[in-house]
Amino acid sequence: MSSDDKRPDHGAERFRPRTAHRKASDSSSEPQGHRYLDGQLLIAMPVMGDPRFERSVIYLCAHSAEGAMGIIVNRPAGSIDFPGLLVQLDIIKKADQIKLPENAETLKVLKGGPVETGRGFVLHSSDFFIQDATLRIDHEICLTATVDILKAIAKGSGPKHAILALGYAGWAAGQLESEIQDNGWLHCDADSDLIFGGDIEEKYSRALRKIGIDVGMLSNEAGHA
Repeated sequence: MSSDDKRPDHGAERFRPRTAHRKASDSSSEPQGHRYLDGQLLIAMPVMGDPRFERSVIYLCAHSAEGAMGIIVNRPAGSIDFPGLLVQLDIIKKADQIKLPENAETLKVLKGGPVETGRGFVLHSSDFFIQDATLRIDHEICLTATVDILKAIAKGSGPKHAILALGYAGWAAGQLESEIQDNGWLHCDADSDLIFGGDIEEKYSRALRKIGIDVGMLSNEAGHA
């Protein structure tokens, strides 16, 4: 399903895991001095100027010469909850919501980005894998975008840790690099606690603290720009 957002920024390209994700063996073909950031967190700077990504923390699932794709991990989807979504998708009946395992009841539903907002993407721990459907990003984190993982979570056989994102953020070739050069984004190493933690409102400041920046100082500096 296509996104309702028609602006070219952050998502004109459709995400294709097999072409967008850089494998370890591809490193020899990278331009000298260039570094791909898949598996890292992007942290929005105040000067970026795009309200869709204000104070966003994005986990980069794929980054290559062809573009990039990521999931916003700190923006709740509002009134939508996971049990209700399972009912809407006819995965369970409404009466069966009370029988869901605890990790299904508490699973966070997030706004993953402005592209394909009607499509669900599950970012999850690597203890769950579906052949030809799951993209292994690193040794801890995977991405699956099929209904099978939702069924597994509802049955209690899914991954230990997961978040469900509606939509994603995408960049065309060279676009993310340009935005980073223009001071639109910072980046840092990711960790499972920051990605899957329940303190969604605190993730932005926590991500900044990982690289030694206080969010209050950042705001003050932006105000004097």
